[in-house]
Amino acid sequence: MSLYEIVILTSGQRKEAEERLSRKLESSIADFGLSIGEDVVVLNEENLSQRNRKAPCVVAYFGSPEKEHIEELRTLISQKVPIIPIVDNAASIQECIPDLVKQLNAHFIDNDDENVSSLLAVLLECVGLLRDQRRVFVSYRRTESRLAALQLHDILTSKGFDVFLDTHDIRPGEPFQDVLWHRLVDSDVMVMLDTPTYFDSKWTVQELGRARAKEIHILRVVWPNHESHRAMSLSEAVYLAEEDLETSDGPIKGERVEEIAFAVENLRSRSIAARYLSIAGKLWEEAEKIGAEVQGVGAHRAISLRLLDQRLLRAYPVVGLPSAELLNDIADKSDATQEPGTPVLIYDHVGIREKWQQHLVWLDKNIRSVRTLKVREADWLLAGWEE
Repeated sequence: MSLYEIVILTSGQRKEAEERLSRKLESSIADFGLSIGEDVVVLNEENLSQRNRKAPCVVAYFGSPEKEHIEELRTLISQKVPIIPIVDNAASIQECIPDLVKQLNAHFIDNDDENVSSLLAVLLECVGLLRDQRRVFVSYRRTESRLAALQLHDILTSKGFDVFLDTHDIRPGEPFQDVLWHRLVDSDVMVMLDTPTYFDSKWTVQELGRARAKEIHILRVVWPNHESHRAMSLSEAVYLAEEDLETSDGPIKGERVEEIAFAVENLRSRSIAARYLSIAGKLWEEAEKIGAEVQGVGAHRAISLRLLDQRLLRAYPVVGLPSAELLNDIADKSDATQEPGTPVLIYDHVGIREKWQQHLVWLDKNIRSVRTLKVREADWLLAGWEE
């Protein structure tokens, strides 16, 4: 039985975009340790009746002048399945989108994005494989790349990312380093402006090291005529030439900025998948250490655990910062599955501000429908688990 389902409704003139989406979907799903056809099922108008009503589902509706698949859309709307209308631009909505879904916010497909990465991200967010927050951390040396950092902050923000830049996002009076690490651990991707003296600063070296410690994927933007540190050889990179920069510290010209934005989008899903699998794997290891039985993974990636006293938990690993909103989301998902066991949010607390951790303790004491558990202390806490 499928864990996730993606419905693609399209017409003949959109087959190329559908094929690109299907190819990219298969590789992205593999990053999460899942497989197409078994864990994630892709449906169309021919096999839509086989849909597993318990599985999270989203519809990619490629609009066309024919405005096809009206009955399928009507059925999916009645089942409260999220539908993403897809068109070339705002002017196409009136011509290509049926009235019954015209009120839904459309996604504009970027024909320059061969990997359809932005569309794929929207679909994976809707089924819960990617979180809704889209967070990027820019690591740079002010003396070498300040203008480029400011430019990337603005460009990525305009594309829907929540971008952390130290000069913009720490309020006066806040503990600078605590806030910086807090924002780092909640980021999906680090953009590293790899300039000649990047490794001469202890602060940028710490940012890089701690991003790696949290398994955050890193995109290097490598400055012209600069040989990067050997430790970075396996990281993804965009290499700049002298003509790509207006001055030595930026801004970066035209198409290269767009290339960086596309690369961030492509890297994001892999980064989140790797971090999720790391947390899930650590939980698995810690549970087995104390003799708890891991019974499998179900809908919404919930891991079923049976403790030694036979109590059943459903563990939901999350990437980044836990919040009251996330607890509410897990409670809703747990109620929808109607499976036995106490839902538990699993997170990695390292790097999270003490103030936020105290907030999580308060939530755990006062919201009993969903519990929280630090994955790095899972063996100790599960051994003494109390309802």
